[in-house]
Amino acid sequence: MEGVSYSWYRSSSRHCSKLANGVKMQTHPVAVITGASSGIGAALARRLGQKEFRLALAARRADALDAVSAEIQGDTLAIVADVTRRVDVERVRDEAIRRFGTVDVWVNNAGRGVNAPVLDLTDEQFDEMMAVNVKSALYGMQAIVPHFKERGWGHLINVSSFLSRVPLATYRSAYNAAKAALNALTANLRMDLRRHYPDIHVSLVMPGMVTTEFAKNALGGTPAVTWAAAPGGSGPQIQTADDVAVAIESLIESPREEIYTQRGQPDTVVRYFKDVGAFERGLP
Repeated sequence: MEGVSYSWYRSSSRHCSKLANGVKMQTHPVAVITGASSGIGAALARRLGQKEFRLALAARRADALDAVSAEIQGDTLAIVADVTRRVDVERVRDEAIRRFGTVDVWVNNAGRGVNAPVLDLTDEQFDEMMAVNVKSALYGMQAIVPHFKERGWGHLINVSSFLSRVPLATYRSAYNAAKAALNALTANLRMDLRRHYPDIHVSLVMPGMVTTEFAKNALGGTPAVTWAAAPGGSGPQIQTADDVAVAIESLIESPREEIYTQRGQPDTVVRYFKDVGAFERGLP
């Protein structure tokens, strides 16, 4: 995505910082990415690093996180953290601000799935899905938005899923429900901020099926996928992590409320809500 310039960050007087010898325009925006040790988070970190972002990368796996950080040419801070713990998320914010002086973009990307239909879900599985996919993002929102309010601007991005809108993978029931809850929190926060903080952007990203470690790491494994197709096949295409990272990179350059990362997904959602019964009866 050579056309991305990040002019929204780089050309604004908001991005000036006082130095001992006067005022210098800051040309290297700061992004925090959770779940950055692999998959979409790691791919996004690599792309933003190429665009001279300063990065704070958070994840639980120290070795994998350090490996991603080492690939990036630029100012990168690796923070080992469990984002299901509020204190860890607040520490990520504090360490990023301590290192870079500010945060421009915060990406809540951490997530995990579980293979269990609704009637088979246990309390432990359901609580795990809510903790990883909803509470971690809630902690991120509550940690960084006050900083954005102090500055008057910033960009919060929550990574959700196309499956939060359409029940194409019922074996991911609790994950889908958690992402639907994240969608609601994202929209409500955006509405809360819109009048008094119009320069604080709150965005939702909805990927489809992505070739990452997510399926392998899902609790209970992942059954054969019937609703997405490999490249060249029919049906919705399986994306790479870099495909999704490209979409998020574009979103950072041009903030919007929501994006789907694949063509056809918005039309599928419209068809589903237009006639839920007809849509569901047409599924295999």
